[in-house]
Amino acid sequence: MIDYAVARHNMVENQLRPNQIDDPRVLDAMGEIPRELFVPKALRGVAYSDEDLDLGQGRFLIEPLALAKLIQAASPRSEDVALVVGDVTGYAAAVLSRLVATVFLLVPPAVATEPVETLLSELGCDNVVLRQGDAMAGHPAQAPYDLILLAGSVPSIPSALIDQLAENGRLVAVVEHGRSGKVTVARKVNGAVGRLTPFDARIFRLPGFKVEAGFQF
Repeated sequence: MIDYAVARHNMVENQLRPNQIDDPRVLDAMGEIPRELFVPKALRGVAYSDEDLDLGQGRFLIEPLALAKLIQAASPRSEDVALVVGDVTGYAAAVLSRLVATVFLLVPPAVATEPVETLLSELGCDNVVLRQGDAMAGHPAQAPYDLILLAGSVPSIPSALIDQLAENGRLVAVVEHGRSGKVTVARKVNGAVGRLTPFDARIFRLPGFKVEAGFQF
């Protein structure tokens, strides 16, 4: 029988710490949330492997290290209001819920929200609010956001999501560059948006994202 608490500890010590994940709040959150509960029972034995997990129907669970890189690069603050896009399981939102004030989790209309809401409630993630909608359009009804996390790779960052950033807000995503990708942090300062690419990463493409015609970021 797998001791998931040990597996979670080993993930933190053997995958995250050796790869420049050193924010203690991020490490604590990743070490607390039971990743195995966010995958089908048949995949629980590999829940802590260092790869994206194929959940079927074009859905994936982002690998632990890539998620940790994204969250650490976003510099989450306890007072932040965050939007998470592309996280159909709720795992990324659950981790982020330990680090910010409120998380809006945007899932596609085809995703049943009740099982995700139930699991998040059982884990005490009461500051996560689920909404359904189009990923590229974001969730303007609750904008602006201090932090926007895209839990997968995209060919470019949609302008609609950039528009939903608050002043000094950060958007983090893996932006594709050929066969590789870059963890990209877009930050809005005085209405202008700059970006940094602190890490390399290669993860699955988020469904529904495409390059906007005539727009480059």
